[in-house]
Amino acid sequence: MGKAGALAYDGTMKQESDRSDQVRPPAVAGMFYPADRESLARDLADMIEEAGSTELAPGFPKMLVVPHAGYIYSGAVAASAYERLRPARAIVKRVVLLGPCHRVPVRGLALPGAAAFDTPLGRVRIDAEAARAIAGLAQVAEAPAAHAMEHSLEVQLPFLQAVLGEFALLPLVAGEAAPGEVAEVLDRLWGGPETVIVISSDLSHYLAYEEARRVDGATAQAILDFDSRVSHQQACGATPLAGALLAAKQRGLRASLLDLRNSGDTAGGRGRVVGYGAFAFEDGTGAYGEAHGNRLLGLARGAIGAALGFGPLPRIPAEPWLGEWRASFVSLALDGALRGCIGSLESRRPLGEDIMANACAAALEDPRFAPLAREEFARTQIEVSLLSATRRILFEDHGDLLRQLKPGEDGIIIDAEGRRATFLPQVWESLREPEQFVAQLRQKAGIPKSLGTSRCKVMRYRALKWSETRPE
Repeated sequence: MGKAGALAYDGTMKQESDRSDQVRPPAVAGMFYPADRESLARDLADMIEEAGSTELAPGFPKMLVVPHAGYIYSGAVAASAYERLRPARAIVKRVVLLGPCHRVPVRGLALPGAAAFDTPLGRVRIDAEAARAIAGLAQVAEAPAAHAMEHSLEVQLPFLQAVLGEFALLPLVAGEAAPGEVAEVLDRLWGGPETVIVISSDLSHYLAYEEARRVDGATAQAILDFDSRVSHQQACGATPLAGALLAAKQRGLRASLLDLRNSGDTAGGRGRVVGYGAFAFEDGTGAYGEAHGNRLLGLARGAIGAALGFGPLPRIPAEPWLGEWRASFVSLALDGALRGCIGSLESRRPLGEDIMANACAAALEDPRFAPLAREEFARTQIEVSLLSATRRILFEDHGDLLRQLKPGEDGIIIDAEGRRATFLPQVWESLREPEQFVAQLRQKAGIPKSLGTSRCKVMRYRALKWSETRPE
């Protein structure tokens, strides 16, 4: 696949033989992350849950920069970036993954020459078409040895599997290469919303805690400024990072810092630390507005009307934001009184589908009400709510939880011993005090008074809502 002489490793310079039927097994499972499938899935879910962003805007990052230490050290930092890809499930079909070489020196960028990578969560196939698209570049060749034990790419795969599900992978180990050479590769692979780019890099290494904070802070600012002069003393993945910054700047992406810590903040001492940063690069697609709300209300009304026999099921427009996986609620009111309310607390399908399914369920399946009658339909007012990702609230006791709540802003989920319930943010309009809000939510979930709040898991989210004009 590669050009002979384009890359050197182990002191050799040669064209690799066909390895298209080979699978790279996990090399650092059980060391950098759990080797057991169930334990790994649980750890990933916990990290993503605790890192959830309550921001609400259409779109998802085109590129991420994430650390690659063991999960106990940098997993939480990486999760703050990966959770931003949750809306991209079933949209992203290809991940271009670049990281530095730690064990086998290379010149240029190395393809694995394999058909797939395995992880405890399953197999990820290599995008052979994408590999062919860059095979003719002088700085690209195959080097299976460079991939065999390389952890900087492997540790990213379980996160990607957790948030994206199925996708094709193009992994590249970067050695000696100029930023322009890396950017040229990325330009060929850039694609559209079906392609996401992930750059794997830690920051400073083995500085004292305060010195690391100073150095990493300066490096973070350089990344936000798209400064491709970042050095290997600042970031071990400086080679792929510099090229990615150049490509992102040329494409007009917007950079944001999601998290910046070091091993002294997570799981290690503070004498000699390693720095970790998480960054997202987006094209700035704007905010949700009235037009989005009207579209969702139209889909909800059309779905209920079709279910009641008033016409065909509406077609979901081919608008990218409607294909993103997001959670929603649909509430119905008749003569000012609640007539049904059903929704999703986690994203489990494209938003357009979720709104239509929840609208029909609110009209016909809410166990608190009889199914909506045809003669009630015209007088029914519909409200749709679009939910952010959830984020776990860490609290010491009942009083600490109450102090952390933000009345009028937080939607809250409470979960204890299999009992679960939520209040949307608009419930604060009738339950204004945190003590009352939590008490009523516990009662809704069926949580006994004997079970202390400290034994409950509590999540927060934000919501945007749009309502039809109340029928006369």
